[in-house]
Amino acid sequence: MRFRSFFLFVFLSFISCSEQEVRKPISSSKTHTLLSTVKALKEINKIEEAKIENYIKKDSLHDYIRSSNGFWYQYINKIELDTITPKKGDLVKITYDFLDLNNLTIYTKEENSIREYRVDEEDFIPALQIGIKLMKVGETIKFIIPSYNAYGLLGDERGIGINQSIISRVTLINIK
Repeated sequence: MRFRSFFLFVFLSFISCSEQEVRKPISSSKTHTLLSTVKALKEINKIEEAKIENYIKKDSLHDYIRSSNGFWYQYINKIELDTITPKKGDLVKITYDFLDLNNLTIYTKEENSIREYRVDEEDFIPALQIGIKLMKVGETIKFIIPSYNAYGLLGDERGIGINQSIISRVTLINIK
């Protein structure tokens, strides 16, 4: 009996110490899907950028500044005085509209009404969150915003379409 117990113990110890075989995934479709999605989004971004650059080229009367944050802007009304610009936590009042790249109105300033926005503390269009901090009271800036910096893949489910670049003319009315 002792011999059997000892033999069983040695046998089980030997089996439990053997190398375990790594199990391979059944399917790598998730990785493939993710990679193909990333590739498709990069293509969409290239197409959008080409459309925006074409728009800017056609508007040769104005100089546009390319932001390092992925949008373009042009001062319609620039204040040359050295005054304050909004910073995080400031409450600003703005008016803004939305147009498409054919200059067709999507939403007017009246439809959007005057908006009070707490800088960097409220959800708002990413490009405008950054762009508002460039502005002084009384300035109007025209922003050209690719979809990934605006409403993205879904649009706003009303007037702004899927993957649609937009133009927004923003006027900063007040900073508190």
